[in-house]
Amino acid sequence: MRVRSRILALHGGLLALLLVGHFVLPVYHHGNMARIMVLASYAIGYNIVFGYTGLLSLGHALFFAAGMYGMGLSVQHLGVGPGAALVIGVVAGAAISALLGLLALRTTGVAFMIVTLMFAQAGYLSVLYFGDWTRGDEGFVIARASRVLWGIDLADAGNRYLAALALFSAALGACLWLVRAPFGRSLIAIRENEARTLMLGYDTFRLKLAALTISGAISGAAGAAYAVLFGYAGASFAGVEYSILPLLWVLLGGAGTVLGPFIGTLFMFYLIDLSSGVTTAYMLIAGVALVLLTLFAPQGLMGELRRRIWGWLP
Repeated sequence: MRVRSRILALHGGLLALLLVGHFVLPVYHHGNMARIMVLASYAIGYNIVFGYTGLLSLGHALFFAAGMYGMGLSVQHLGVGPGAALVIGVVAGAAISALLGLLALRTTGVAFMIVTLMFAQAGYLSVLYFGDWTRGDEGFVIARASRVLWGIDLADAGNRYLAALALFSAALGACLWLVRAPFGRSLIAIRENEARTLMLGYDTFRLKLAALTISGAISGAAGAAYAVLFGYAGASFAGVEYSILPLLWVLLGGAGTVLGPFIGTLFMFYLIDLSSGVTTAYMLIAGVALVLLTLFAPQGLMGELRRRIWGWLP
């Protein structure tokens, strides 16, 4: 079987399996998978910047929260419909990531990481400062009536799962197309050797800015989808924890692999979920598992699979 056919079969098979899950999963896991697919979409956006371009960002919570609050505040205070509010959330994520990129991409390495972290913290503090609108740390609930899109009640568990699957499919397909296109190849070239890529005539600043903007748009879409599907927007999603989590998901699943963000999110979600049922010190178990994975699978689960068995994995 040709490589292209193998890639399409693998990724299409995963989406088909998730669709089957809608009909066969128990209620608890059905709800979990809807949440995992939305968060995995966020991780896919992060992977474009970190896994394929080689930029270690700690500011992605700002883009996720921009999408979430762009959607939530539009519905709550401006009376905008959920469809238009979702678009506002995506545009907010893309616009803020482009603005941040224009400033932060003038730095490199540790400085880039610190600058993005500071911007994210500024976003988090802004959410708290404008508490009259955002309800501060408490957050706000989005009414069920504001979560009906084209006559489809997204608060319903079945519709929520299918909407999350649609978002995840779009993010996965976009990432797969992007990394196989010349644009994606140039991002990988930047990751491997930016100086040589620049010497070959590529405008690396514009390429990195485009990658960050695309990543911000996908992260914003995930944040907006989270708000409309689960009916809540809160300041905790703008905190530093939500900048570190996508980094962990991508590292565990395999940075620079298309399926890695989903596998990492799935693994981490259920590791914490299952260990919290055994002990209150569940983060200790999660930490030990993370250390073991880092030691024995340094390229992440899908990265090791690509290195050992499936060399054709994108």
